[in-house]
Amino acid sequence: MLEKSNNFTFSLQLIKMKRVYRIKKLIFCGIFIIGFGFSSVAQEIKGIVKDAETQLPIAFGTVKLLQSNIGTTTDVNGSFHFKRSKCTNSSKLIVSSLGYISDTLFVSSAEASLEIFLKPSSDILNEVVITGVSRTTLIRENPIAISSVSSKRIDHTIETNIIDALVKNVPGLNAVKTGPNISKPFIRGLGYNRVLTLYDGLRQEGQQWGDEHGIEIDAYNVDRVEVIKGPTSLMFGSDAVAGVVSFFPYLPKENLGISVRILSEYQSNNGLIGNGGRIGFNNGKWLWMVRGGYRMAKNYNNIIDGRVYNSGFRETNASATFGYKSNIGYTYLNASLYNNLQGIPDGSRDSLTRKFTKQIYEGDLDDLTNRPIVSDDELNGYALSPLHQHIQHYRVYANSQYQIGAGEIHATLGFQQNIRREYSHPTVPIQPGLFVRLNTINYGINYITPSFQNVEFTLGVNGMYQNNKSLDATDFPIPNYNLLDIGGFIYGKWKQNRITVSGGVRYDTRFLKSNDFYVGPNALTGFEQQYFLPDTAGAHLQFPALNKTYHGVSLSFGFTYQLSHQISLKANVARGYRSPNITEIASNGLDPGAHIIYLGNRDFVPEFSFQQDVGVNGKFKDFAVSLSVFNNYIDHYIYLTQLADGNGNAIVDAQGNKTFQYQQAKAQLFGLETSFTWQPHSIRGFSFENSFSIVYGYNRKDDFQKTGIQGNYLPLIPPAKLLSSISQEFQIHSKVFTKATFKTEMELNAAQNRYLALNNTETATPQFTLFNFSVNTEIKITKTQLIQLQFQINNAFNVAYQSNLSRLKYFEYYSQSSYAKTGIYNMGRSFGVRAIIPF
Repeated sequence: MLEKSNNFTFSLQLIKMKRVYRIKKLIFCGIFIIGFGFSSVAQEIKGIVKDAETQLPIAFGTVKLLQSNIGTTTDVNGSFHFKRSKCTNSSKLIVSSLGYISDTLFVSSAEASLEIFLKPSSDILNEVVITGVSRTTLIRENPIAISSVSSKRIDHTIETNIIDALVKNVPGLNAVKTGPNISKPFIRGLGYNRVLTLYDGLRQEGQQWGDEHGIEIDAYNVDRVEVIKGPTSLMFGSDAVAGVVSFFPYLPKENLGISVRILSEYQSNNGLIGNGGRIGFNNGKWLWMVRGGYRMAKNYNNIIDGRVYNSGFRETNASATFGYKSNIGYTYLNASLYNNLQGIPDGSRDSLTRKFTKQIYEGDLDDLTNRPIVSDDELNGYALSPLHQHIQHYRVYANSQYQIGAGEIHATLGFQQNIRREYSHPTVPIQPGLFVRLNTINYGINYITPSFQNVEFTLGVNGMYQNNKSLDATDFPIPNYNLLDIGGFIYGKWKQNRITVSGGVRYDTRFLKSNDFYVGPNALTGFEQQYFLPDTAGAHLQFPALNKTYHGVSLSFGFTYQLSHQISLKANVARGYRSPNITEIASNGLDPGAHIIYLGNRDFVPEFSFQQDVGVNGKFKDFAVSLSVFNNYIDHYIYLTQLADGNGNAIVDAQGNKTFQYQQAKAQLFGLETSFTWQPHSIRGFSFENSFSIVYGYNRKDDFQKTGIQGNYLPLIPPAKLLSSISQEFQIHSKVFTKATFKTEMELNAAQNRYLALNNTETATPQFTLFNFSVNTEIKITKTQLIQLQFQINNAFNVAYQSNLSRLKYFEYYSQSSYAKTGIYNMGRSFGVRAIIPF
């Protein structure tokens, strides 16, 4: 008995000693965290990364501890080194570089120096590391359909805006366009407030409901983009039922001293001139970066319309980042400015010559049929019309990420301001018709728990506060309002061998409030103006007070299974939530830039989507294939239809502005995306890439069943699209050139005969095929410095076409024309050249 008692006492003491050791380790880690990593107790990890075939070093590759934020990049000699804290439990090192297959290896505590070899591959075959609500993971291990677009892909795609460049690289992504510089992303047939745009993790808040302005982002300084397809309300709350487009700005690589990049381009069709640059420094602890860009363009042209009046723009961007990084985390402070002067085309023409005309009078004095014809000098010059819009967007925000023991905490806090002026009065050019200012405060904090039995959880809270206000305006499509969003979620992920299972639940609340809004005549100008209590004599109540509260539960559950080293399977089900936006419930007036009078409905309730995704990916020696199939049911789907009179004619005012009213019904969208890439090892540098996407959208309201185009189809559904390209890279042994890549691209857009013809809301779209050709090469300046040159011809055969998602297609004031063609056509042939100079 005594022996047993002694054994018991010894065991008890051993348990106590272990507990004391754990407490001491926890205290040590806490002290280490407070000291921001200045402790000398850390393991140095160093080595070199080489090409497995040529044995040459790989510069600017990424070396990072998996499931942590600790890592670095290789220098020009392929070397790397960084320190791993003793508090860091991660022992797997992931090594990746553009053009190579990523590798993951185990790092022991005694490892001194590593020599790592990566096998060459196209970037389309890479296992791209992505971010979400959990730790960094791999795309093939995430059950959600995700596409990643690298900076190389963006640089080699010459388009007139960043969204159009992404459309060329992401199946299932489309854009609603209002000319060359205005593209709003649509994912699987859903857009506007259903697609959430993120910039450096901060949700982009402008006036997403507006048709006539694009995304306020500097396209010249985007490092990479991730497109998440399907409901992601679990991560971000309301407004992400279709998916997310997430932009990541470029940050300087470690230990490379001062880094500089200059980009310059020209596009012939609209004379686009663009210049962008950045300069930065990162010594492994402190970093700073300054970026800027400027683009200007005149009116674009095509063989049907000639130059399209008032489609030019001038855009200026500037941003800066300053931050500190330790072994356990980082804090980055950021600021950005976006300023865009954008023309507002209205499509008015002379009835006989079909030449564009311009508005010079207002009200009853403005006769659409007798407006003066725009001169050639105005059409061909860079000067903007007095009727244009001015968009300004400012951001100030901070991103932080730190390890706490074996867990991580991520925090974001930001302020952004969006100012939108639309100058629509030709007799008083300095008076904006629409003038709104939107202030937004964004916040979010996530804690990722330590992994236990291959399970980790993320707990988070995020949301925003908004204040929207009309200033010195004459048109008031929406009232002033205050909005507060708050949502909390829990997300879990379990990984065992070939299986990864993930899912979570979220609860959101939105408070929306606005006061009585009075509008009446301005005795001095004759325009409308806002009246304020108590002096509202002569005014009318345009927007009664509004006080709404919306709630929503979001769910997600999915798994991936690695069937073999080459084949992986995915499945995911998700419930998304979106509360109605301010235009959908409260609009009652003209948006002069859109040329639309919007009418809302205060009785609308939130949308809830239920989507199922199934996917398969195969990556083999010479080729890769993928297939993603989705089915999406949406309760209380909100959409726009045009109002018509008893004869079916559009209801328009004296200036030709049409009236649209929001409706709500059940909806179903389903379709697929598939891709096939062939890159035979026997033909080095050759690539044959193909992608196909199609989506069907149906209104499931009982009144519209079996009505075909008179109500059974949803509006703004893109047609089937096939994108196919062949490219060949040649290595050149020259003192001037290093390599050249030739590429031919075909874009086939099928006819869209499933459209919403009710009240002439939409019309059919014929099939069209576009061909693009490009050459990319590198020119040596010094042994280590190269200039990248890109030459590209878009719409090489100058095809006249109207995209199904082009709003300009409907800018027409006559029921017939002398050319039997109505509306405005898309851009014709364009030659582009782009030069990128890194230092």
